[in-house]
Amino acid sequence: MTSLPRILDALIFRHRQVVLVLFALATAFFAWQASHLAVDTAYEKQLPQEHPYMKTFLQYQKEFGGANRVVVALSVKKGDIYTPEFFTKLKQVTDEVFFIPGVDRASVTSLFTPNVRFIEIVEDGFSGGNVIPAEFKATPDWLNVVRGNVLKSGQVGRLVAEDFTAALVSIQLLDRDPSTGAKLNYMDVAKKLEAIRGKYADDAVDIHIIGFAKAMGDVADGTVGVIGFFGVAFVITAILVYVYGRSFRMTAVLLALSVVTVIWQLGLLVLMGLAMDPMSILVPFLVFAIAISHGVQNVGTITQEIGKGADAFSAARISFQRLLVPGASALVADAIAFLTIRIVKIQMIQELALSASVGMVIIVITHLMILPVALSFLTLGDSYRRRVSGQVDRFDAVWKVFTVFARPKGAIPALMIGLAVFAWAHHESGRRVIGDAEAGVPELWPDSRYNKDADFIAAHFAIGVDIIQVIAEAPANGCIDYNVASQVDDFAWQMRNVDGVQSTLSLPQVMKTVNMGWNEGNLNWRVLPRNSQVLVRAVSPVETSTGLLNADCSVMPIMIFTKDHRAETIDRVVKAVETYNKAHGTDAKDKGPIHFRLATGNVGVMAATNQAVTAAETPMLLWVYGTVLVFCALTFRSVVGTIATVLPLVVVSVLCDALMAELKIGLKTSTLPVTALGVGIGVDYGLYIFNRLQSYLKHGLGFAEAYYKTLQETGSSILFTALTLAVGVATWSFSALKFQANMGELLTFVFIANMLGAIILLPAIAATLYRLFPRLFESEVKRAQKRTFAAH
Repeated sequence: MTSLPRILDALIFRHRQVVLVLFALATAFFAWQASHLAVDTAYEKQLPQEHPYMKTFLQYQKEFGGANRVVVALSVKKGDIYTPEFFTKLKQVTDEVFFIPGVDRASVTSLFTPNVRFIEIVEDGFSGGNVIPAEFKATPDWLNVVRGNVLKSGQVGRLVAEDFTAALVSIQLLDRDPSTGAKLNYMDVAKKLEAIRGKYADDAVDIHIIGFAKAMGDVADGTVGVIGFFGVAFVITAILVYVYGRSFRMTAVLLALSVVTVIWQLGLLVLMGLAMDPMSILVPFLVFAIAISHGVQNVGTITQEIGKGADAFSAARISFQRLLVPGASALVADAIAFLTIRIVKIQMIQELALSASVGMVIIVITHLMILPVALSFLTLGDSYRRRVSGQVDRFDAVWKVFTVFARPKGAIPALMIGLAVFAWAHHESGRRVIGDAEAGVPELWPDSRYNKDADFIAAHFAIGVDIIQVIAEAPANGCIDYNVASQVDDFAWQMRNVDGVQSTLSLPQVMKTVNMGWNEGNLNWRVLPRNSQVLVRAVSPVETSTGLLNADCSVMPIMIFTKDHRAETIDRVVKAVETYNKAHGTDAKDKGPIHFRLATGNVGVMAATNQAVTAAETPMLLWVYGTVLVFCALTFRSVVGTIATVLPLVVVSVLCDALMAELKIGLKTSTLPVTALGVGIGVDYGLYIFNRLQSYLKHGLGFAEAYYKTLQETGSSILFTALTLAVGVATWSFSALKFQANMGELLTFVFIANMLGAIILLPAIAATLYRLFPRLFESEVKRAQKRTFAAH
């Protein structure tokens, strides 16, 4: 025992009543703080603010709108939309959406809004007006007028379905509620949108709603089920901990302190000015799971010591002394590993990383210090000792089988199999994507209402919420320069032919339609005039409110509507834009007059996010494994121990990537913590095993025998912890949230795979290295013996 654990042991156990009173007061304080925890779904938290795309996004956000768009589609179940009943509802829905707090009212677009106009050629020249005039009445005559205006407006496929069975209302949301100045509450927006659906949907008309706010609302609704499954996992854990420790009181103390750990974590989040994001709802459970993992080590050690004849107080002190160093090393390594996720410059990920890291530090206090103290007060008498004394060697037959991996005849085949598994997993992991692997919102099931709505809108309209806007920057009055306008038109045409693009909308497309109108609607004149004065005539009817140009016509956004926001679709579009810009824009060798800048729109944000995660993934993994290497080296002072602990973690990480590819789970902001968690759980197991293994080796035992003794002490705790946590999260497969079900499958694999890696690969690697380098074995054992002698 080193000097620090000895000092802490004397200090804490000598004043254990005071320690528990102070801990109770601190818990009450953090519980009060946690009661003020808010749910925050702010859109800006999802933005990689330092990415070049986001500089474009922020520069033009006010002028051309942001990426936080919501689309409400009304569809008829029979016939077409040109009925009095439908247009009455469309007007009512437009009005209600207009007055939702946080809506940018200038952005509201519907057949009933004045920014939707038509232009036609008449005998006296141009004529035009609102698609639905102010004096409109829902009568057959007026509906025929509107039908003609819709066709002349070019809104078929945009605001009106191509088969005339549906019409859209499109809005942009602001970051803050303009009436209060407070951050926009997306949960309230989602509830108001759902209330509109409930009010106006009936047997004749259905309503479909998509957009970030609605998706987050549906995910938040699903978190009620998340809490329910946490409850199921809690009950399962309680039952299995009791079966393992054979004491209701011991089980209650462990579970209570694990819950308190989460309370401390949530309370500290409030103190740090942070909130809980629905996509980070699993982080408290991850903290709870790791807390259980370390707590079971204490329960296992105390149970064994009582079974050998010690009283509860002595057993608790032994557990404290034995587990403090490896446990604290593992948890600090976990904390730093989670902090490395902050490399990704996205506020949501950085807050998630900080939250998880805080949780790891709290576990050091609650489960390595307070738990042994609390368990030392239990009156576990002779009846309990008799009950558990037979359990000390209950898995001996199993552990004797596992010792084969500590001998060459078992170690070498295990390493060969491990290498083959790693090679296969590495190959399969190449199919894992960064971003969304499937269409729709991957956090929800494909048959969810939201994803069905998204499918309907994609099938009936040429536009949706998946849009990436490329900003074409040109000299002032560029739109009346034929070279500029034709290049923007050519760019839009090239983008329309990219696989995954549903449609595009650009200023030249509208100008060509206007020019055709000036020439009696002749399709031969649906071209860009080469004369600047004629171009002036073609662009003059197009207002800046359309979002297709700015005041001096030096900026012309090209709207690219994609069929979905899958990672491969986004990558394809982005590469096409970059390729075109290099060939024809200001990035070309013979520089053109236009610079095509990526990107605004929700797909632009996703592209930036995916690239930020891609850029940070390798440095993050290097930091994670570098941290684990350093802490293993400091804890063991052993090259072999460090290598044997870390290599199984690498195998499990690559296997986890392969599983994500198989399950079509993309690496994104919500799934990124699984990587750090996998390393965290694995290093916990490895540190506990090699710490005990090393203690037996320095007492002169052979490697296989030392490993057998290690498994007797820690093997059952590790096996039990892995199975308990795996069974608990496996129930998530039945969740209403696909995200939770996927995380359940991943975490079940992570818990089991890390357990197998620790009890099979770790000894196999160590045994092989020690056999290959016997002098290294001798020198490491001697150093460990000297450290032990110096400590005493």
